Amino acid sequence: MGRAFVYVILGGGVAAGYAALEFSRRQVAPGELCIISEELVAPYERPALSKGYLLPENPARLPQFHTCVGANEERLTPKWYQEKGIELILGTRVKSADLKMKELLTASGETITYNYLIIATGARALKLEEFGVQGSEAENVCYLRDIADADRMVNIMQSCAGKNAVVIGGGYIGMECTAALVTNKIKVTMVFPEKHCMGRLFTAKMAEFYENYYKARGVKFVKGNVLTSFVKDPSGKVTAVILRDETRIPADMVVVGIGIRANTTLFDGLKLALEKGGIKVNSRMQTSDSSVYAVGDVAAFPVKLFGNDIRRLEHVDSARKTARHAVSAIMAPNETGDLDYLPFFYSRVFALSWQFYGDNVGEAVHFGDFTNGRFGVYWVNEGCIIGAFLEGGAKEEYEAISKVVKTRAKVSNVGELEKLGLGFALRESQKLIESTGTGGIASSGTGTGTCSIMQKPLYKWHATAGVVAAASIAVFAYWYGVRRRRW
Repeated sequence: MGRAFVYVILGGGVAAGYAALEFSRRQVAPGELCIISEELVAPYERPALSKGYLLPENPARLPQFHTCVGANEERLTPKWYQEKGIELILGTRVKSADLKMKELLTASGETITYNYLIIATGARALKLEEFGVQGSEAENVCYLRDIADADRMVNIMQSCAGKNAVVIGGGYIGMECTAALVTNKIKVTMVFPEKHCMGRLFTAKMAEFYENYYKARGVKFVKGNVLTSFVKDPSGKVTAVILRDETRIPADMVVVGIGIRANTTLFDGLKLALEKGGIKVNSRMQTSDSSVYAVGDVAAFPVKLFGNDIRRLEHVDSARKTARHAVSAIMAPNETGDLDYLPFFYSRVFALSWQFYGDNVGEAVHFGDFTNGRFGVYWVNEGCIIGAFLEGGAKEEYEAISKVVKTRAKVSNVGELEKLGLGFALRESQKLIESTGTGGIASSGTGTGTCSIMQKPLYKWHATAGVVAAASIAVFAYWYGVRRRRW
């Protein structure tokens, strides 16, 4: 028993939804495209799970955040797929792939063939057991990766108002889930091995602002420490966590956010080139097999801005844009150039909102008012702005910092840059508008006051090892006595 399609998207996350929309816009014929997903629902905007989905009042619920509303595009409900003739094969796990025969075999024994395959399998949450800590199967220990995880977390939170939660991990998931827990009137203690939160992006000065903001809302921080075991009641429910220094913290629920690993296992041994913990692709998102493309968290692709250094970026913006580019390369190969992607990350917690572009390499130049949440940071390397961060900005201000990174604006005087602060980006952005006449971004390395593309890239922020916090994992592995894995 089997079915045949021209195009198959394997995976049902954010990238799948944006790929489907691009296929539709390029007039894919009814019956030619399918999406195979282990989840039971059509693709949705995953960032909602750690934000609006966890709110106690007026929470986000499907179909509200199906893709592609996150980019102010159409909302692709199951009805939309049906009307477009795109088949959703949900609740289905693919257990093996034969790239030579262009066949996928599902767990139920069905064979699905393709002419072109887009791998959009994303990533999975790392489990505590992978670092020698047992017990995360307890009913009140939560991970957050898909909508089933979010539903489970919501149910547990509803019984924990006024009680204690312990959050393991100080990265994206840890920070955003902590904000949600506090909003649900739950007392939170965050535990992580780094010196400060968001250690792979934030400088110490940046982290101090966010940690103080959280502390003012009752959050406690235990830094430079790690979880080693759980205390459970007779029913198996966690009642406390034990740390490496034997500190005991009461817990009515535990949220774990210690990183992710790209879902590449299905393709182990199938001669697809792997790099940086993901599937290596070219600048058209094409793998070493010309009929197979990879997008989103699972794809390791060349970033033009950094001299085509291979990066694997774990963020929704990358998922959206790589998916669209892959479809364009498949459907209109002669019209599709190389992907020219500007790495972009963002977060929203409480009343705070920040955006970051580029790479956090070189000298960090802080500016603005760190007392009222209107501040930013430039990263200057070899006289050029490599990265930029802004908290509490307006739309035009975020656009301005993105432009100075994209054009690698030259900096001759760091002291002046610090003094000008955001004004530098706004000034340079205006120059670009005047020089191009369109408000667009000039090509990297051209125009007045810009640097050439990096020839020998350096980086530390981007997820290149299949984890959200590579440094955290190294420390976890050391403290737990587990040999560090190479992702």
